[in-house]
Amino acid sequence: MVKNVLFISYDGLTDSLGQAQILPYLIGLSKKGHKIQILSCEKSENFKKNHTIVSQKCEEANIGWNYIDYDNSIPVISSFFTVQKLKSEALLTASTYFEKEFAKSSAKVVFDFDDAIWLPNVSSGNKALQLLKNPSKTEAIISSADMVFAGNDYLANYASAFCENVKVIPTTIDTTHHKREKQNTSNRVCIGWTGTETTRKYLEMIKPIFQKLTSKYGDKIYFKVICDQPWSAEGIGLKNEKWDKEKEIEQLEEIDIGVMPLTDDQWSRGKCGFKGLQYMAMESATIMSPVGVNKQIINHGENGYLASTDEDWFEQLSSLIENKELRLQIGKAGRDTVIKKYSVSSTKDLYLKYLNEIID
Repeated sequence: MVKNVLFISYDGLTDSLGQAQILPYLIGLSKKGHKIQILSCEKSENFKKNHTIVSQKCEEANIGWNYIDYDNSIPVISSFFTVQKLKSEALLTASTYFEKEFAKSSAKVVFDFDDAIWLPNVSSGNKALQLLKNPSKTEAIISSADMVFAGNDYLANYASAFCENVKVIPTTIDTTHHKREKQNTSNRVCIGWTGTETTRKYLEMIKPIFQKLTSKYGDKIYFKVICDQPWSAEGIGLKNEKWDKEKEIEQLEEIDIGVMPLTDDQWSRGKCGFKGLQYMAMESATIMSPVGVNKQIINHGENGYLASTDEDWFEQLSSLIENKELRLQIGKAGRDTVIKKYSVSSTKDLYLKYLNEIID
């Protein structure tokens, strides 16, 4: 039986995560014969760059896509859809009025989240919207949901206190897109990081390590940061690049060693490892802080490394800098892990199975 599905995304489809973690699954639902409508809140810069490619994918999959400006994201939506999928704080308002109205309707509500959004964590880029955000409303939304998708066990444990029907769906990578075509052609080793202004603060943790490595290896190494805003660090060879969807794979291919430092706190434990999974899918040797789901993703010394201390970071980076064969071996094992456990293809059937459970 054909069902109508309304998917609401606060993060937007033109964001990198929207294209990697939202579209593939909705396309799968559409291929099953369901009618999909998307309402997303789009940031102007991402929208200008990536509107065409997202629009084309939606059109090819017969998916209706409606979008509004990120800064005016308080939509008024009818509730006749069978499934209404609320993505994080999809309705950017401190009230839970809209979500409660959805719950009263005949529609089934599925709530999907991949961050510890019940904790206050406002980036400098979102300060203007701080008054509208109400982290405590997460509890109310989850309580009114018929099903909850959580990105890891830590998030699922929180959600289980308010909803009996909680499923763990790990963050995934589209490995048909994130695929290395060529190795870094430079005779210098590139240590890289990709992220946003919000997460760039974690680089400060290992800045002294970068400086120490530069003292040891000199021009043999350099550091690349792919971000919406440049990073600065004295005494190291640093290359800043602004993230570009059309050049994303080319930007990531340059990275020989990918790093994902994190502080060990409640917010970081809610993260789902997307940054590390990107490196691994691209066959870049990966080093991550042993925080949250990272400890499940990485089998230390086999498909990547976990670094707890400054000494760990320095020693593991040094080993990879000095041994190209080790970098390639770890990189290949990392991609194999992503394909088997964290790819769209490996989890798509499970995702669709759960949605069909609530639809039927």
